Amino acid sequence: MSNILVTFALMKREERYKKVLEHFEQAMPEVTTELEFGSVFQLLVAVVLSAQCTDKRVNQVTPGLFRHYPDAASMALAEPDDVLEYISSVSYPNAKSRHLVEMARMLMDKHGGEVPASMADLLALPGVGRKTANVIQAVAFGEATMAVDTHVYRVSHRLGLVRRTDNTPLKVEQMLMKHIPREKVPRAHHWLLLHGRYVCTSRAPHCERCTLAAICPKLMDASRLEH
Repeated sequence: MSNILVTFALMKREERYKKVLEHFEQAMPEVTTELEFGSVFQLLVAVVLSAQCTDKRVNQVTPGLFRHYPDAASMALAEPDDVLEYISSVSYPNAKSRHLVEMARMLMDKHGGEVPASMADLLALPGVGRKTANVIQAVAFGEATMAVDTHVYRVSHRLGLVRRTDNTPLKVEQMLMKHIPREKVPRAHHWLLLHGRYVCTSRAPHCERCTLAAICPKLMDASRLEH
């Protein structure tokens, strides 16, 4: 095993963060969501639709959906079956169509049709969980929040950025937030997500074309990683 791999495996966690963040900052200095949207409301809709669904699929259905329901006011007047017609090809379409209509109505009733910025208000919206709220805060409002999806969770573990005991999305989020400078947090979410989506995939990761392969501790016994 190369000295580089051994050295990286024995690095303190802060040093591993520094190496990984420096790499991504050089490789992807400007990065954002791959979801397509024209307003904060449309971003919220797209993120809700993206739960357990690919961004590619969401981007295929949202143009037609947004032509008919471009804002909360128009979607609040719809029925779930009306919305279902446009999103039937995404995962869990029945639940999501119901959540979107209920969400739009709550936005009209309580927020004047605007998407709120606070975590508490976002979490109160139907269909919005912590991951979705974090994405909205980061992308729409520039807040230093870390949304942990399956890609971020997987890559964080494989790169040794979190501990084995960080076995929930919230624990991973808290560990990442502890070590990543606040000004880099919004981009770091996308760095980890895109790396997991296209390179460090769940099944058969593409290690042969991974630009972090030389310093990835996955080849080492994880028990040797310092905490």
